[in-house]
Amino acid sequence: MTIKRLSLILLTILVLAKLIFALLSSFSQPQVQSRLELYQTNLVLQAVEFQVNDPNNPESENEFSALSKAILGANPYKSAKEQYQEAHQELEQILTDLQAKLSPTEVNPQQLLLLSNIQKTKNDLNDLDLSFGILQAQQEEREAALATWNQIVNRAPTTTNTAATAATLSNLWRDANLLLPEAELNLHDNLNGWFRYRALSRLYQLQERESELLELQNQEQQTAQKAVLKLALIGVVPVVTGLTGLGILIFCGIQWLLGKENSILATNGDLAWKTPWNGEIIWQVLVGGFFFIGQILLPELLFPLTLAILGLDPQAMDLRAKALLVLVSYLLTATSSLAVLYFSLKPFFPLPQTWFSLRGKNWLYWAIGGYLAAIPLVVIVSLLNQLIFQGKGGSNPIILLALQSQDLIALTIFFVTASIAAPVFEELIFRGFLLPSLTRYFPVWLSILGSSLLFALAHLSLSEVLPLTTLGIALGFVYTRSRNILAPMLVHSLWNGGTLISLFILGST
Repeated sequence: MTIKRLSLILLTILVLAKLIFALLSSFSQPQVQSRLELYQTNLVLQAVEFQVNDPNNPESENEFSALSKAILGANPYKSAKEQYQEAHQELEQILTDLQAKLSPTEVNPQQLLLLSNIQKTKNDLNDLDLSFGILQAQQEEREAALATWNQIVNRAPTTTNTAATAATLSNLWRDANLLLPEAELNLHDNLNGWFRYRALSRLYQLQERESELLELQNQEQQTAQKAVLKLALIGVVPVVTGLTGLGILIFCGIQWLLGKENSILATNGDLAWKTPWNGEIIWQVLVGGFFFIGQILLPELLFPLTLAILGLDPQAMDLRAKALLVLVSYLLTATSSLAVLYFSLKPFFPLPQTWFSLRGKNWLYWAIGGYLAAIPLVVIVSLLNQLIFQGKGGSNPIILLALQSQDLIALTIFFVTASIAAPVFEELIFRGFLLPSLTRYFPVWLSILGSSLLFALAHLSLSEVLPLTTLGIALGFVYTRSRNILAPMLVHSLWNGGTLISLFILGST
């Protein structure tokens, strides 16, 4: 056995350990999907206020009742409370599971990670319960609301902003005269959207501040009108594109049943690539280049060491700095991994023309059609995935950062990372190199499936494996049929870009 193969075996063991540990750790973390649903619920609550509170437009109830019923049902306030209650129960269960794994005596990296996840889950639960209590109070469940806010005070240190806001809300709904001078500031800084308006409205009513109350109501009307537009963008556009994609799938399926070899789906279906290298090169690029350098060496060792030397704390950075750090880290990872790919394939230059090709015709049609067709497929698999994981399994951390980003500069940096850098790098590795290489040993369809599964696992989130594998299959299908690497790059870019735009719209509540 050569030194090279022995090194690859050791690296493979290390990579597998990293993958297994990361996937198992992600199982105890909440998915971002529940939070996205709550953000949409907040938008609907704002839109409903425009329907209810606009005395100058008596037709507004008819205009927006169908919208609110379609998304949250006939009673949006009750439905919103139920969604928050479900999210509360999910977080409580996750917190219970995490605390059960915590050892009172052991001190190791896994236990430290558990402590971090426990504190993060508590913070998420506190933030959620601030809003949940307001929904309970609006449903005339005052005692339940007071109990919810009291849980926050008991769960969080009394010096935190969250605990202070919970105490302020409790006093508001007790009609108490114990409101401190900073009460209004607490409500404004720690509540968002509809919940902020409800709390401030009650505060101004108790303090008989009529002018401030009228100004607040006018602001709420303007916000409600914007919420209606946002709901249309994140609701109507995905439905239209999803239905279009479903139509494409049905048409192509019927054509394949009738035409088989002459159908669109059969284009280049069994045409494998001429691969001049063997499995050891595939192994070397994937394990040594992508997983070891990209998932272990740089993020676990070199990046933290560099930040420590420079005296930089990522947690203390503002959103722009975090976005820039994500971009720089990703570019360094991509450059290092692609360097391994280049030097691994250099002995085989010049490569056959079909490799990393930009020559395939009709690639733009394949890209647009593939993107539209992927939407209903991934949505269906994601719904099934939610039933399986029940809100657990983790999510890509960049999603939460983008969700919180109301800064156009930060959002632009995230967009460059997710919609340009990621599609180019990941498609070169998984569709440009891995998928064609696998066709040396396996049929095209199995190569698509294998490369898609590895693509999904590389994201290190258990709950994303099924949806990302489905997306990877669509990307692989587009590449094998179009024979142009630009096609899956464009699909990937459209997918990530659409996701980021939706997150920005949702986050601007």
